[in-house]
This record gives sequence, structure tokens and C-alpha cells, in this order.
Amino acid sequence: MKINKIYSLLSLVLVGIFSTSCTETEIRTETITEILDPALVTEGKETFRHDTFGDEDFWSGILHLDKAIKGSSNGGYGSGVSPATALSVGLKVDSEALPADVAQAIQAGQVDLNSPATTLTLLKLNAVVGLKGNFDTSGNMTSVGITCALCHSTVDNSFAAGIGKRLDGWPNRDLNVGVIVSLTDNAAFLANLLHVDEPTVMTVLQGWGPGKFNAGLFMDGKALKPDGTIAANLIPAAYGMQGVNLATYTGWGDMTYWNAFVANLEMHGKGNFSDSRLNNAVQFPIASENNFGNVTNSPDLITPKLPGLQAYQLSLLAPVPPSGSYDAAAAAAGKIVFQGVGQCATCHISPIFTDAGFNLHSASELGIDNFEASRSPTGMYRTTPLRGLFARSTGGYYHDGRFTTLGDVVNHYDNHFNLQLNSQQKNDLIEYLKSI
Repeated sequence: MKINKIYSLLSLVLVGIFSTSCTETEIRTETITEILDPALVTEGKETFRHDTFGDEDFWSGILHLDKAIKGSSNGGYGSGVSPATALSVGLKVDSEALPADVAQAIQAGQVDLNSPATTLTLLKLNAVVGLKGNFDTSGNMTSVGITCALCHSTVDNSFAAGIGKRLDGWPNRDLNVGVIVSLTDNAAFLANLLHVDEPTVMTVLQGWGPGKFNAGLFMDGKALKPDGTIAANLIPAAYGMQGVNLATYTGWGDMTYWNAFVANLEMHGKGNFSDSRLNNAVQFPIASENNFGNVTNSPDLITPKLPGLQAYQLSLLAPVPPSGSYDAAAAAAGKIVFQGVGQCATCHISPIFTDAGFNLHSASELGIDNFEASRSPTGMYRTTPLRGLFARSTGGYYHDGRFTTLGDVVNHYDNHFNLQLNSQQKNDLIEYLKSI
């Protein structure tokens, strides 16, 4: 009986993966959550949304971003970060965390959205997605940390622009990570770490742009591409990872590996992490110099959270494209192109829409440069899963957004593989990609 129930649940998930109605989407999410163990998923949800892993010691203790947020009028420095400023750099507000009276006051224009004091109030309410403020008994913010949700959640804008219900797993392509980090009054720390001067640090941080981050910078120190432009990659989605082997653009490792990597080395939490590949002083001079391949902390605030974090991420199925966002008839024709003359399904295999097994490819196979691939231990690029492609279209396509539109992607492969697709086939293929 139990086996039959599991089989039925799995069938519902597989059938529901590409369903199009809100009700079906809710069913499939609940189904996979039940399979995964609801208690572990719930634990992981809390971790994903609210756990800083003790990274306040970095963001506040070293970079002093808590003081930058407060501003001189609230015991910090500078002009502070108002809600208006926060929204302008892509930070989001969880409307469901707002008490009814606060929500009504905002809608009535009775809340000063240009005051850093209002930001502090929102942090007290735990309403700023991905930012966690810590307050003393007098109500003064003593530190601030970041969570996974900072980069890998956004909101549906149902309350106002930048304010709404959380969309966990969606990449925040509005978030200007570099500008936020550049608020520090201790750029000297970053400059010393990277062996550059402070103006260079600021130029690089402020040059990443919305929705981008250079995760390899503090491993290899490479801030620029060979052509001299600033290197930064698009923040990836954290949804639709069911059945996907490798979790990053260049295949550093699986989901659990990358969660540990990010929590320890990017968020600067306090955990244990080991990867002997980072001891390679030629490829990873910054990581090697700082022993990033062998991080230990007691207590370990990260490793015990990894199972739940993985479970929650696996519960995040790819969102379904909105009704009317693509031409259904053209998409049906495009599916035939995708699976046939377009050769897309050679690597993007349904239903996971990536390679089954070893899903890494050389730059020459893809017809692009190997700059980013050469920065990883694999030296290759992963076949990116395509589920929920519409929800991560802002900022362009490929790891660095080099292709502005899906049409650009299709034309690239048409030229690279000499597919000789006609205009109708290209259009149909684009509509199918929008439907996945």
C-alpha cells in the first residue's frame, strides 16, 4: 500500500511538472514536499529564508554594513539606507511579514519611505528579504547578516513594486550586490584580500550591475575578462533542480556542495568546508593564500543545516509560464524543432532539460570563450536546465547574460552548428523555450 502511494505521488509530480494552472502548480508542490519529508522541508525553508550562519561577523563586524544601513542619524555613518534606496538597488520586502496596520499606513502614504529609520523598522519585522537585523533590548540594531534568500528569492510585486509575496528560488535579477557591498567604509579589507587598491575595488563592485555577482573573485582574484570588461555572472535560479546533477554554470559540484561553498566562502558564515582543489595556488591564488579549501569553525553553524536546505530547494519546482505569455500553437511546432532539426534535445533532455549524467561541455562545443570555464576546477560549462526559463530572463541568457534575447541564443546555435533553420522554425523554437 505504501509503495503504491509513493508511486502515485511520483506520477502526480511527473505529470504536474509542466502543468499550467495555479491549482495544478499548488498540487505538484505539495506532492513533492510530501515525498521529501515535510519536517525537513520546513526546516530548510526556515534556513533558506532566515539563517545567516553567523555571517554577521563579516557583514557587520568587518564590512560594517549595519552602520551603513543605519546612517549617522541612527548611530551609523553616511546618509543611511532608506526603503526607497533599498528598493532601488533591488532589495525586496515581504508583504506577508507586514502587520496590517503597517501595510495600511504604507498604502495611505503615511510611512516615510525616504528615512533609514523606516528600514530599521522593516528589519525588526523581518520583512526585508534576505537581510536579517539583530536588535538589543533597547531596539537598537547591533548587526545585520544575509541569508540565501537575498540572491535567490524575489517577490511578486502584488503590494507595490519590490513589495509582495516571496517567490523563493527565483533569482533576484534586480539585486545590485556590488553596489550594496560598496557601502562599506572598510574597502581596505577587500583591497588587501585581493591585492589591489581601494578605488579598484569600488570600480569593480559598482560595475557588476543588477542581478550579477562574481562568485570566483575571492578564489582567483579575476575581476576583469580578457577584453578588459568587468567579469560578473547572472544570479542563477534555485528552483527546478530535481534530477539535475551539477548546480553551477561551470559544474563545481552538486547542490549540497555548492550550498556549503556559498554559505562558507561567499556569505562568510561559520561552518566547516573542505575542497583540496582550492589549494591550487596557480588557479586559485586568493583561496590558496587564505586556506579557503580547509575551513573549520566550532561550533559548525552550516553543515547541520545542509540536509534541510537541500530538501527545501528540491521542493521548489520551476514556475509555470503565465497564460498568454507565449503562442501555444507555435510552441507545439517549436517542440518538434527542439527535439529534431534544432538538436537542442541532444543536451537539454526532457523532463529535466539538461544532460542526464555527465552534463559538462567544453567551450568549443558551445561556440563561446572559455574564460569562465577556466576559472572552475572542471574547465567546462554545464548544460543549464531550462525549466522556468521565463522567470530568469531579466539580464539576458547564458552565464553572463551575453545573449540579450532568446532569438540571439537561437541564432548563435544556428550559426555554430550550421543548422540552417528558417525564420519560422526559429520563431517556433523561441515560443517553445518560453513555454518550458
